[in-house]
Formats: sequence, structure tokens, C-alpha cells
Amino acid sequence: NRRLAWAFKKSDDLSLYNEAVIFFDNIKKNQNLEQLIERHYGHTRNIKYVGNCTFRLHLQSHLPQYQQLFQDAADKHEFDWRLLAAISYQESHWDKEAVSPTGVKGLMMLTQATAEQLNVTDRTNPQESIFGGALYLKQRLKKIPARILEPDRTWFALASYNIGFGHLEDARIVTQKLGKNPDKWIDVKQSLPLLTKQEWFSKAKHGYARGKEPVIYVDNIRSYLDLLLWYTSNKQFQESSTMSTISDQNNI
Repeated sequence: NRRLAWAFKKSDDLSLYNEAVIFFDNIKKNQNLEQLIERHYGHTRNIKYVGNCTFRLHLQSHLPQYQQLFQDAADKHEFDWRLLAAISYQESHWDKEAVSPTGVKGLMMLTQATAEQLNVTDRTNPQESIFGGALYLKQRLKKIPARILEPDRTWFALASYNIGFGHLEDARIVTQKLGKNPDKWIDVKQSLPLLTKQEWFSKAKHGYARGKEPVIYVDNIRSYLDLLLWYTSNKQFQESSTMSTISDQNNI
């Protein structure tokens, strides 16, 4: 946490200072300030120090062997490859053999039904899993109404990737009923957990949903994406990743 402030040169003319006071008063009232804080900091509370350290270790030991696949899949579907990598880390910690108690598996943790829809025959195959996950995310994005702009559009798509488009739509309807904006993630993320409560899910088209999970899911991916953007812009990391890839190829 940091305490931030605007400073003005000491002067008898307070016109600029007065305009700044009016500006902040306005963005507090129209909730633009709240939206800005959510956009840049709303996801930063979940990843603690230990999680950050574990991520850094996996960044060095796991990511290099899959990075090119993430880049190729992202290029095909016009994503930032680091978004796909962040999704994969949230899903499997970049473990191609990962399996959940519910039977989803692979780097992108696809269900059997989703894999069949995407023509993925082997969910533990890194290339099939990554390209399948990228296509699935692309499909999620296309289902989000065109009026919803970035970055909210991506956060909605990620929530849909986790919980399904139907439950996401239910949460947006709840958001609207509460008098909030169904096109803003900051409002919908507060409504999703309500789908665990009977008074809300009993009226929802798609019924009960574990609505807290997609909120944590999206926040985690946003945090991992931030870390990936930072680490991959660091020249020292890029050099060490290249050396790791060369070492892997030599071992093969």
C-alpha cells in the first residue's frame, strides 16, 4: 500500500488546486475513481508473498518449455500470449499431467465435453490443450456483448471460462436488479457470489452456482498476468529463460 497525493506549487493563485478538488469530487460521485481503482488494483489482494515466490520458481522451471506454444496459440487467436500463460498457471500451475477431482485435466484444465467440442483428443498433450484453451477463450469473448469494452470484456470472458456463460448472464441480471451496471466487472463480481444464496439462485435461469470461485479465478489470473508482464519485460529473465530452453533441448 502507498499513500499517494497530488502536490501543487505554493502560490496565491488557487485556481488549479480548486479544479483538482472539483475533479476528484466528481470522479468519486460518478464512481469513475472506484472503477479506476478496480481496474488497476482490484485484483492485487489474493496473491501473497509465498504464492509470488512459487510463481517465480515455476516461471523459471516450467514456463520455458511451453512458452512458444502459448505464443503460437495467442498469435493465431490474436491474444497476448501472457494472458494464455496466466490462465494456464491458474488452472494447472503449468503441469500438463494435472487432474482435478472433477475430471478436468491438462495445462488448460479442459472438461471432457469441452475438449470434444474443441476437437481436442488428448487433454494432456500440451499443444492440443493450449490451442484448445485459446480457442475456447476466443469463443467466450465472442459471446460477450459488443458494447462491453476492454478490459471488462476480457474479465467477463475469463469468468465465463470458469463458471459458464449462463451463470455469468444470471449474475449480470442480478446486478441490473440491484441497480448497478451489468456491463462493469466491478459490479458483476459483487453479484456472482449471490448465486450461492437461495433467494437469488432460485430465481436465476441457470440455478445455483459457486459464484465466489470465478471472482477469485479472475483476480488470480489478473495478478499472474501482471507478474508475467513484469518478468518478461526484464532482460535478465528473458536471458535465463532462453538458456533454460537451450538446456532442455540439449537434454532431449
